[in-house]
Amino acid sequence: MAERTESESRKLLRRLQAALAEDNAGQERLDHVVALIADSMQTEVCSIYLFRDPETLELCATEGLEKASVHQTRLKLGEGLVGRAAKTRKVINTADAPSAKGFRYMPETGEERYSSFCGVPIQRLGDALGVLVVQSKDAREFTIDEVYALEVVAMVLAEMTELGAFVGEGAALSALHKNSVMFRGSVAQEGVSDGQVYLHEPRVVVTNPISEDPEQELERLTSAVEELRFTVDEMLSGTKTTDKEQKQVFEAYRMFANSRSWMRRMEADVRNGLSAEAAVEKEQSLARTRLGEAGDAYMIERLHDLDDLSNRLLRILTGQGADTGAEMPDRPILIARNIGPGELLDYGKGLKGIILEEGSVGSHATIVARAWAIPLIINAKGITTEALNGDRILVDGEQGIIHLRPDDQVQSAFADKMAMQTRAQERYASIRDEAATDKTGVTVGLHMNAGLMADLPSLESSGAEGVGLFRTELQFLVRNKMPQRAELSALYRRVLDSADGKRVAFRTLDIGSDKVLPYMKPNDEPNPAMGWRAIRVGLDKPGVLRMQLQALVRAADGGPLTVMFPFITLRSEFREAKAALDKVLAREKKLGHALPSSVEVGAMLETPSLGFAPESFYEEVDFISVGGNDLKQFFYAADRENERVRRRYDTLNVSFLGFLEQVVNRCNAHGVPVSFCGEDAGRPVEALCFAAIGFRTLSMRPASIGPVKHLIRQVDLSEVKQVIDDARESGVQSVRRAVSDYLVDQARLTGMLPTTRAV
Repeated sequence: MAERTESESRKLLRRLQAALAEDNAGQERLDHVVALIADSMQTEVCSIYLFRDPETLELCATEGLEKASVHQTRLKLGEGLVGRAAKTRKVINTADAPSAKGFRYMPETGEERYSSFCGVPIQRLGDALGVLVVQSKDAREFTIDEVYALEVVAMVLAEMTELGAFVGEGAALSALHKNSVMFRGSVAQEGVSDGQVYLHEPRVVVTNPISEDPEQELERLTSAVEELRFTVDEMLSGTKTTDKEQKQVFEAYRMFANSRSWMRRMEADVRNGLSAEAAVEKEQSLARTRLGEAGDAYMIERLHDLDDLSNRLLRILTGQGADTGAEMPDRPILIARNIGPGELLDYGKGLKGIILEEGSVGSHATIVARAWAIPLIINAKGITTEALNGDRILVDGEQGIIHLRPDDQVQSAFADKMAMQTRAQERYASIRDEAATDKTGVTVGLHMNAGLMADLPSLESSGAEGVGLFRTELQFLVRNKMPQRAELSALYRRVLDSADGKRVAFRTLDIGSDKVLPYMKPNDEPNPAMGWRAIRVGLDKPGVLRMQLQALVRAADGGPLTVMFPFITLRSEFREAKAALDKVLAREKKLGHALPSSVEVGAMLETPSLGFAPESFYEEVDFISVGGNDLKQFFYAADRENERVRRRYDTLNVSFLGFLEQVVNRCNAHGVPVSFCGEDAGRPVEALCFAAIGFRTLSMRPASIGPVKHLIRQVDLSEVKQVIDDARESGVQSVRRAVSDYLVDQARLTGMLPTTRAV
């Protein structure tokens, strides 16, 4: 780029810096800025459009268009050339705007006089804040150098908008991080909570976007990049691996850290007037925009690498580490883009809620949150950039709604909801030691799901009769190497001791699909949920399965042992897995170790195929646990990680209930105990229907036992079964409405208070 253009760019930024430093109101400052840009760019028009809400742009300042149109002209995201630039996050540069695709004529602005148009997104770390526009009467495209200068200016405007330099009257000029904001996400763990924001990775704040001395800034940038490269080399040299693919990933990360093109782009930004921090953030914003467009999985991962390196570089330059010194509030609600199980475990059970911008309903973090009964909302887009440490926040994990900095009216309504839940919890606590017995004397065993030692105290406090599912994979997922047999045996022994004689069903390692061990080579499968996972991994890696079974047998130490194998789809798989356990028992006996006093061997029915297994399977298995989460996704061919399809299918659909009833009847015919385990077992209406069609054991998260028990004790299960049968006979697709109406009638007749999710 020519030195003349570089000087003009720096000159414009210096003028902007002076304007921004003036003690003016937000609107006056914004008006001064557009006048300066139009003068420096030698264009008749310069305008700034900012978002007034996520879908609407508002003209907030202009030099050259009709002044009366300011704060009156609005466009929807994607509407007109301005809306298109905001939606695509790309520069739109045309010599003939009226003929350009998507042009929208706005007569109140008087812009029909201007032919050329250049719109540059104002964005910060991939989040669109608005659009900077210049126009002129001459029919010409703006040069590459001119567009680049506008991008540099847009970067500064983004930082100054973030810092509140343009705060004024009206929604588009309202102060950031001050107003009440509502976010919607997906429910991964139910519950409600009132607390304060605690950011997992606080944002880096760039307070000096404009460079005073480019040469000094170049030195700062060079020094920081050298430090970054050293820390990356040190980090990767300490990571030992023989896996070829992992080595390639590490080398790609190192390659980005040493990228000359990345460095050259940042150096050019600094020479054109940006500070070192602003230059890094400008390139990071562009990378995040490319990340949103990338369809190739490899490119997405590499852009994630560049994003991570940019964050590291920014922290070196600003001295703002991940640990900002912010104290953990009394009722912390953790907010993060995403988080691993190990990091979440480090925070402990003191968290009152978790909100993730990304995540999935089957992620490791979700498993931990469910085990702790902590409300978790995922896919809450934009919350990490809006929330600040200490902000008041309300989490409604029933509806997937988050209220950040709520107003008094929202706080009052939320307090009423929490008070109702508190009263309900008190009611559940009063029946903790009572059985889940309906009005006619039919009892349903309620067990809890667990996966961590920290879960076990809930066995007593929740009133659970035992552990219907202990997830053994969590001990593998939170480590960076395979645990030893002695470690596992000691852990399983502590679990059994904590259970104090109550039954614990240990599910063998269920990895694969969405649960990939960090020290095992990942498999690039087109559909991992239906791929190499669970018992398939165990049978293909007999050494791992044998080691875990040995640990379980030794942990039993002469007491009873219950083992169940996950994702059994064929009788032959169950036989092969059971044979592996028989070999371990024979080997342990030969070694003189104590054998379990009794051994129950069960299978998890998670695919429809096992429901149609031959009679001999039902004669061989000791018990069956229906894994509802996986079974439902395979029954409906609806990936439970896909929000667009998973919510379309109702658990209480007559087809799904009919299949479950068929499984119950087959088990009863052979005297095989059968239970239902999964999210739906903890939802009172669903649990009631499962009990009505014959399930006599349900396994769920500890917090669900009270509501489910309360509802079962209020009804006659034979009446619920009749309601289900009548609904099926009527030809409806789901029995949910019929059962809900029945519960409402019961509440009206008996004064019974339905649980929060009962109706």
